[in-house]
Amino acid sequence: MEEISFLEKVEQSAAFIKNKINYDVDIALVLGSGLGELANDIENQTIINYCDIPFFPHSTAPGHYGRLVIGDLGGKKIVCMQGRFHYYEGYDTKTVCYPIFVFNQLNIKKLILTNAAGCLRKDWNVGDLMIIKDHIKLVADNPLRGTNYEELGPRFFDMSKTYSSKMVSVAKNCAKELNIPIREGVYQFFSGPSFETAAEVRLATKLGADATGMSTVFEAIVASYFGMELLGISCLTNMATGISETILDENEVIEAGKKARPQFIELLKKVIIEWEI
Repeated sequence: MEEISFLEKVEQSAAFIKNKINYDVDIALVLGSGLGELANDIENQTIINYCDIPFFPHSTAPGHYGRLVIGDLGGKKIVCMQGRFHYYEGYDTKTVCYPIFVFNQLNIKKLILTNAAGCLRKDWNVGDLMIIKDHIKLVADNPLRGTNYEELGPRFFDMSKTYSSKMVSVAKNCAKELNIPIREGVYQFFSGPSFETAAEVRLATKLGADATGMSTVFEAIVASYFGMELLGISCLTNMATGISETILDENEVIEAGKKARPQFIELLKKVIIEWEI
């Protein structure tokens, strides 16, 4: 039997999802650790478990439900990922970004990536929300390494406008209207699953990073490849190693995400309402 290609797998996944709904989706939303409850606010829900979608990966990270919730939020049609895929789970980078390929196949061109991140700034606080204006990736791997799909995007592409400056402004204005304190900064990717060492945190700070995390960047690269309009927001769930003497663990991250959830949900709803389709 001839082995099915990556793009054929993507097409079959997208076709399965499309068969479950009778409308086009406006915005895709990826929810990070501890933030999955936002999907409960979606109306007229269609829920699809990842394990039911042909060729779709399975989420194993704590706080990730592993399903798509599709429906109405803020006057838009939304597909929400309750749980993403991480490099530290053992997936290769292309598999980590598999949903972004599927979203593109569904002709979704607007994407919100959220995450839980470690804070590198002593003058910021746990629970703050940070709009991502840029990122740093020192890990050599890249989800687009290997065969390029010319019908999808160019072999080489610019990354200077990965995070939409228009949506950064929209998010900042929404936060101001809601009286929600908001930060803006650079997110640096570390592979995990170990938290960063104090020396790595010092390096990230010197490189210009304001937060660190174990997700988002590979997805952002693929979104840029597809020319998607992208907004990234981090919930600063802990102070990074060396910034605080607290011993880090995953439960702290999830609990901090829960505490920040009400404001986070309020902001995302407002952003979605204001996003021009």
